[in-house]
Amino acid sequence: MTVTTDVKPRGRGYPLTRLKGRWIDDWRPEEPDFWQGGGARTARRNLIFSIFSEHIGFSVWTLWSVLVLFLGPAYGIDPAGKFTLTAVPALVGATLRIPYTFAVARFGGRNWTIFSAALLLVPSALAAFLIEPGVSYTTLVLLAAVAGVGGGNFASSMANINAFYPQRLKGWALGINAGGGNLGVAVVQLVGLLVLATVGNGSPGLVAGIYIPFIVLAALGSALYMDNLSQARNDKRAMRDVCRDPHTWIMSVLYIGTFGSFIGFGFAFGQVLQVQFKADFDTPIEAAYLTFLGPLLGSLIRPVGGLLADRIGGAKVTFWNFVAMAAAAGVVLLASAQASLPLFLTGFILLFVFSGVGNGSTYKMIPAIFRAKAQLGVANGGDPEAAEHEARRLAGALIGIAGAIGAFGGVLVNIAFRQSFLTYKTGDGAYIAFIAFYALCFALTWLVYLRTHPRKLAGV
Repeated sequence: MTVTTDVKPRGRGYPLTRLKGRWIDDWRPEEPDFWQGGGARTARRNLIFSIFSEHIGFSVWTLWSVLVLFLGPAYGIDPAGKFTLTAVPALVGATLRIPYTFAVARFGGRNWTIFSAALLLVPSALAAFLIEPGVSYTTLVLLAAVAGVGGGNFASSMANINAFYPQRLKGWALGINAGGGNLGVAVVQLVGLLVLATVGNGSPGLVAGIYIPFIVLAALGSALYMDNLSQARNDKRAMRDVCRDPHTWIMSVLYIGTFGSFIGFGFAFGQVLQVQFKADFDTPIEAAYLTFLGPLLGSLIRPVGGLLADRIGGAKVTFWNFVAMAAAAGVVLLASAQASLPLFLTGFILLFVFSGVGNGSTYKMIPAIFRAKAQLGVANGGDPEAAEHEARRLAGALIGIAGAIGAFGGVLVNIAFRQSFLTYKTGDGAYIAFIAFYALCFALTWLVYLRTHPRKLAGV
């Protein structure tokens, strides 16, 4: 049995229908009449509540970037141990992104958002009540690992929103969705600063506890206002099929450079300041005053990267952005050698900003790649509707894979810092590695997507 919604497209003569359980059975965002007749309103409503849920997920995922600032001498953990505590949730979150992408197709975007939001209660409640002096390091590692569930929310949210929006608006929609989620990294830093400023560093569990009512609101909002798309229930072969496409692995490498940098620096920045500039940041609150700024700017500018990609092309934006990231990493390296805190902060903030721009532009490239391949198929006599469906199917799968592999970049960033400080007592080894990787990324972008060659895809 179906019931009609208030969405009544004017073009085709029959209404959009919603199946029992908030499943929408008819979704045609590429048709202007459908979109203007109510499709845009429905997509926007789902986008708003997707952003809120993903935002809370990011905050829980990066909770330990703040909690490690509370772990003073009473906890007996050295800097290397703290870098491990931030690498663990990054690893778990990255691993969960692939099954979370499948979950949207299996259970529906709304249904999975409800569940994944409610699941955030587990790491938040555990951290709220179990972190105190005397707790074992093994327990802390386990608590950090459980917080990794927040990292999976991004992949399911992006795959879901990708299905709601037309190709011409994907850069903007995915940028807004991801940017709003990424803001969770900055907000959890501000929550930590608030706790440090008001009650001191003796109550780390309070940082986690503050999120519990917001998690409940995210789950309730998703249940009341979001929808499932029946056409998003793509077949189980999508992930397997997209893994055979070389563009999958190229885009995954590029996303390591953008999102991997953003989330890795978000986890590590506070610790880097406390270790490398110990005289300037000898108390947690002094570091907390600055750690939110980079993630905040990087999150706010992510939609700009998507908009620029919509206008001038994702590959062009991505190429020049990696050039800028390499230059910013060079500024950080120079500042480290000169022990210049102002220059160091400038370089790191630029890294956050450029990683945000690159996050938006690379995610715009993903649907554009498969759209271009679909158009080639139509030009060779293929069915336009089938080609469009295939492009959406594969783009959704690649969003999950690239999101997962890109998030592993956050693990690599924390490992690079840990090893660099252990070996050289500074982060210089890590900064050199970042410069080399960004150079690889802009060279790869030019070779595959910008250079003129027989298999170059148009419009990427």
